[in-house]
Amino acid sequence: MSSLSPPHRPGPGSTSRRPSARLKAATLIGIAMSFILALVVSPPAGAADTLLSQGKPATASSAENVAFPATAAVDGDPGTRWSSGFTDPQWIQVDLGQTATVNQVALSWEAAYAKAFQVQVSANGTDWTSVYSTTTSTGGNQTLTVSGSGRYVRVLGTQRATQWGYSLWEFKVFGTTGGDPGPGPGSKLLSYNAPGFASTQQHDSNCWECTPARAFDLDPASRWATATDSGWVDPGWIYVDLGATAQIDKVILQWDPASARSYQIQVSNDANNWTPIYTTTSGPGFKETLTVSGTGRYVRMYGTQRNTPYGYSLWEFQVYGTGGAPKTPPTPPADPANPPQLIWSDEFNGTAGSKPDAAKWTIDPGTGPNNELEYYTNNNNASMDGNGNLVMEARKEATPGSSCPIDPLTGSGTCQYTSHRMNTGGKFTTTYGKIEARVKIPKGNGLWPAFWMMGADFLTGRPWPYNGEIDILEVLGKDVKTAYSTVHAPAYNGGGGIGGSYTLPNSADFSDDFHTWAASWDSKGIVYTLDGRTVFTLDKAQVEATRGPWIFDHPFYIILNLAVGGDWPGPPDASTPFPARMLVDYVRVYR
Repeated sequence: MSSLSPPHRPGPGSTSRRPSARLKAATLIGIAMSFILALVVSPPAGAADTLLSQGKPATASSAENVAFPATAAVDGDPGTRWSSGFTDPQWIQVDLGQTATVNQVALSWEAAYAKAFQVQVSANGTDWTSVYSTTTSTGGNQTLTVSGSGRYVRVLGTQRATQWGYSLWEFKVFGTTGGDPGPGPGSKLLSYNAPGFASTQQHDSNCWECTPARAFDLDPASRWATATDSGWVDPGWIYVDLGATAQIDKVILQWDPASARSYQIQVSNDANNWTPIYTTTSGPGFKETLTVSGTGRYVRMYGTQRNTPYGYSLWEFQVYGTGGAPKTPPTPPADPANPPQLIWSDEFNGTAGSKPDAAKWTIDPGTGPNNELEYYTNNNNASMDGNGNLVMEARKEATPGSSCPIDPLTGSGTCQYTSHRMNTGGKFTTTYGKIEARVKIPKGNGLWPAFWMMGADFLTGRPWPYNGEIDILEVLGKDVKTAYSTVHAPAYNGGGGIGGSYTLPNSADFSDDFHTWAASWDSKGIVYTLDGRTVFTLDKAQVEATRGPWIFDHPFYIILNLAVGGDWPGPPDASTPFPARMLVDYVRVYR
């Protein structure tokens, strides 16, 4: 529930299914055609172009059902296929078993093809480098000439050509084994908090203090950008002083949408004479992991053609290798135990009428954001019911001028609705874990119950959305058959947040009973579940490769609230039942 955001507009639901008539027709036609088309999908490979992918392990972001697994695209059978869920993005990858130099990828698309996609390679299955990118694919059979090295090869679809998912009859990878092994022994991050320099830097209301240092601070929510007055020109550059001569073997760039189409990675011993060690004229933007080889004290990104009308901007510019004068970076947070252990909970087992535990919760009074209509009172609208539940109550006040609390912003009692919001800020935070609550939500136009998390640095002055927001449960009282889970970050927030909607089996009503919402969160992403069933998955690598930096690897605190009105749910009306009650059986955190 965005505290300072425009209304959420989550993407399409993940529970739709392709009509069976279309499925059967497409399957019959596809099987008949694919035997013919398989002959022309890829030309006969020469001695140096060996088919590497057939029969190798394959995985995917999703499968439409068990009949269409990822392995069906690499089994050599042109009559079987992989088919994904019906959302963007989606991916399929194959593990070649060893490092290979990849020079050709052949794709045979079913009718559900990708209009925009990338072919990527990786040494470890986590850090990906794009070797082919298009936004104008027409599907069918494609033979792509590429150049890259890695053990893993992935097709990452970012825009579907149809309302369905992505589907491949064949995914063939050709090349030779024994490619570049990647970073050598002893390679480490050399650029952390090293001095940075740039052609220009932005400092205004749109990008505050976007200095070169921001690209080297390991803070994915801060960035460098070229200045608006003179920096939206070519060329544009940024470089880092590693403090001493270093052998460079890897560079990671996390671009803002203002990225470089054509650029070089260059090294220098004097910051004047530069030697290119990587050149591209088709930079895809977002996250690029580059295997390079060069020696120098200074490393520069030198952009010569922009991908947008704007300038150049990097959230992260990381340089790896040996030598230099590196500073020790912070230790990444540890993933939860396996299995996770309960570390914090509130079972709300107090006596009837008792208030939330002040040792665990901070009451958050005041006027709600998002053009909401309620005033959150100082603990007047929440208490235990004596049956093991917290009751958060939204009320329509009969005489707003006298019975409502004083609004500290206006100095008068003018609120029409009151409700409750509380959080664990300053009392409990967690980085990673399984965060869950069992909740019964209210029904009624204008009601907006939520269970969510905010980055703890919000409490020490970092503004939203740079602190990060993880929404676990949001339901609109006007549509209690649909729930939403969403994340917000600088590169994707408000209406552009990354999220999913989902329903109960048989389109049941969420307000009829208690349900358990949970987010299982670790260094690889977040898996959202409802009553133990996975409803939405966020993969960190996918987000970085398609939307922008992942900013959720730091402490967050928990929030519960029941809003009334606002941009997204709209206002209550005569049919809205007041008082409206949100019941919480428990909140638990496992780590």
